Amino acid sequence: MPYVGLYQPLFALDQNRYVLSLTYSAPVLLLGLLIMQPATSSLFQPELLSPAGTLKAMRFAFAYGADAVYAGMPRYSLRVRNNEFDFDNLAIGIAEAHALGKKFYCVLNSAPHNAKLETLLEDIGAVVALAPDALIVSDPGVILLIRQHFPKMELHLSVQANTLNWAAVQFWQQQGIARVILSRELALEEIEQIRVKVPDMELEVFVHGALCMAYSGRCLLSGYMDKRDPNQGTCTNACRWPYQVTAATENAVGQFVPASQADQTLITPAEITPNQAMNQANSPVENQVMNPVVPQDMKNISQGASLHQSKPVADIVLLADPQKPGELMPAFEDEHGTYIMNSKDLRAIQHVDRLTRAGVHSLKIEGRTKSFYYAARTAQIYRRAIDDAVAGKPFNPELLTELDGMASRGYTEGFLRRHIPIHELQNYQKSASTSDLQQFVGELDGIDEMSGRAWVEVKNQFQLGDQITLMSPQGNQQLTLQQLWDKHGMPINRAPGAGHRVQIELPVGMASDFALLIRDLPQVEPTSQIQQGYA
Repeated sequence: MPYVGLYQPLFALDQNRYVLSLTYSAPVLLLGLLIMQPATSSLFQPELLSPAGTLKAMRFAFAYGADAVYAGMPRYSLRVRNNEFDFDNLAIGIAEAHALGKKFYCVLNSAPHNAKLETLLEDIGAVVALAPDALIVSDPGVILLIRQHFPKMELHLSVQANTLNWAAVQFWQQQGIARVILSRELALEEIEQIRVKVPDMELEVFVHGALCMAYSGRCLLSGYMDKRDPNQGTCTNACRWPYQVTAATENAVGQFVPASQADQTLITPAEITPNQAMNQANSPVENQVMNPVVPQDMKNISQGASLHQSKPVADIVLLADPQKPGELMPAFEDEHGTYIMNSKDLRAIQHVDRLTRAGVHSLKIEGRTKSFYYAARTAQIYRRAIDDAVAGKPFNPELLTELDGMASRGYTEGFLRRHIPIHELQNYQKSASTSDLQQFVGELDGIDEMSGRAWVEVKNQFQLGDQITLMSPQGNQQLTLQQLWDKHGMPINRAPGAGHRVQIELPVGMASDFALLIRDLPQVEPTSQIQQGYA
């Protein structure tokens, strides 16, 4: 429900963990004693909103503490790829969510062309009949049509609308929007200002997940390179492709060519800067002419530069999408790899307390194309952060370490703070999608009636002696794996890998429902000291 204006002083005063006590007397609201007293817990609890690309991801998110999920509506969301939610699954998901006392939001935040409007109302009408808790929308025309034809349907404004200031929030409030998902480009102070200026509007903020390099996701890179429009839900994530690298050299006329072609001259001389080079991505290599002016600071950088400095090294390379090996693009490679526009992932768990005290209604995790393990793990960790914030407990840095155990491209807190103290920067050795700490290795799948042991659907190999975390909605337990059996009940030393079924014994009292196995990976001593705090 909306953040009632009367309670605005609560969050202004709660900066120092104080609350404003009010008394009520029906039928007239009376201000009683205004007493300043230490707060043992916050009176406000934000919603934990998790992504759901599949019914399984939804179920795991709910099991691990999510209050609500959001899933794409067929044809109209920005995740038409890897979206299991057709009409039938939407019906199942909404019904299951409501049976658990949870909420289910349906996303239709694409920017439709005229042709899609012809079927929009019919398609939306069928979804509205399923009674989702809200529709997440971005296009003004879509909002207009829904307000006209389904006036009782609650609407949440998508982050795609780029809401950056309190006046825009007020505008959307006047259009019948119940909640605004604020732009990722906002700082914490700006979010707090919006809360104060528009106290009776629900606000939602992203706290975890992938970041788009374009402004709030309005990107044309995929559309240009693959004719797949991101704003119609068909983004191919071109900024994150695993490009193949070919050594390049500068020929006699100052053009970049593959090292094997150093003695060849390219056709049609022209000059192009490194930024403009991306525009030739779809041109055959024989027609690409590259004569960029290389800034001096890109030529004499040592291999030892730290990642947060983002300094490229002297090596110049040409990149090719594996699906288009003949089309080369120039790039400057740094000591951590070659990523044209690959952003680190957002991680704002250290700011959950402040966002809670600011009165943000919903803390949102990105990742509708991610696995059910991702949905479960992020929900579990952010659930703990929210519960700690509501209880008035200090932030637990161990939650950062737990998120470090998940595969990511490295973490950033995005734009939430403009100036981060150097001691809070976290330096990562890689920006590829890997995890150096833990690996998801198995999903528990019921109990064997004969032996009483738990069945494990193996996802990655593990073996006796491994340090294992048994992850469960009831809590996690760490143990050293001492015994393992194959599907026939015979003792084995190793679970070979995906596709196998094995058995393990569960600790006393632990249920197998929604339980997962995580293996601690062997740690290699770093070659240099890296200062770590929370990024």
